[in-house]
Amino acid sequence: MFHIFKTVNIDWLAHRRWLIGISVALMLAGLASAMIRQATHRQPFNLGVDFKGGTVITVRFKQRPTDDAIRAALTAQSVSDAIVQPVTDRNDTVLIKLPLEGETSSVDAGRDKVRKALNIFGTEAKPTLELEADSGAAYKIVGTDAVGAVAGAQLRNKAIAVTLAALVGILVYIAMRFEWTYGAAAVIAVFHDVLITLGFFSIFQWEVSLTVIAALLTLVGFSVNDTIVVFDRIRENRRLNRRESLYAITNDAINQTLSRTVITNGLVFLSVLALVVFGGDVLRAFSLALFIGVIFGTYSSIAIASPIMVWWEQRIEAANRAATLAYNRPTKSGVQSPVKSSARGAVASHAGKGSPGTGRA
Repeated sequence: MFHIFKTVNIDWLAHRRWLIGISVALMLAGLASAMIRQATHRQPFNLGVDFKGGTVITVRFKQRPTDDAIRAALTAQSVSDAIVQPVTDRNDTVLIKLPLEGETSSVDAGRDKVRKALNIFGTEAKPTLELEADSGAAYKIVGTDAVGAVAGAQLRNKAIAVTLAALVGILVYIAMRFEWTYGAAAVIAVFHDVLITLGFFSIFQWEVSLTVIAALLTLVGFSVNDTIVVFDRIRENRRLNRRESLYAITNDAINQTLSRTVITNGLVFLSVLALVVFGGDVLRAFSLALFIGVIFGTYSSIAIASPIMVWWEQRIEAANRAATLAYNRPTKSGVQSPVKSSARGAVASHAGKGSPGTGRA
């Protein structure tokens, strides 16, 4: 395997407090942004048409204008929040998404606004004729769909449910493959990545749509994959170095997988960066979610998941040592006390796991 770093000996866990402090500060900033917007009667997140409802209008052109030209025409008609989305398999067709105004979405009002805006490019084809059959027409509105507020709320709830179900599945999988402490640490790290990404979306008011939810689910898989690589090396090192402390083993595992992390995640980062720079407005929110997620997904495997796992394992080891001492302590009456009975169960429950000493705290 190709290695960028031949010999790395960084004490990552020694910096865990201020690394975790950075994460806490970023999450608090995102939470503060959402709470302030909620308190001032504004939406905590800039929800797209998929979630808050609105009108989606499908338009075909004979000679399709640029997206910027369409947006400028819509802005001239006081439609400033419209989203212009090209159709990938049809170069002459665009989707124009108008946000919900008030409590209801008026399909006719939205279509009339779009028609007035598009008339600067030419007249609309007659309803009874196809676009190609009308020689004097420049475009034709071929479809209009409305997404109500109720449907948007259902999509939002399902998106949250899908994300939580993915996290639960990850917890069960890692708990079965490793131990439950590893699974809990990985899920906490994934929660960290998702919350920080959503915090950026709240602070900068980037639009949250179904494509952003897809990016968050992609981020969940990416972050867990990186964490599992580190955890797998920790498990191997614990078997090979049973007398070594978990603190030292975890640092060694992070250093040993650092080349793999930089190569793999670096290539993903460059690909996502290209999407951010060249992807355009249609992919902007999706690429930004992945961009932030890749950075903090890599960061959390080192700065969040591993320190939490070490801390948890050390607490369990300390509790087991205390239980063992209580069990071996002689009693004056010579009768086994309830403390000893409970201690026997605690020792037996952790027997066979082969956890090494705790090392430094």
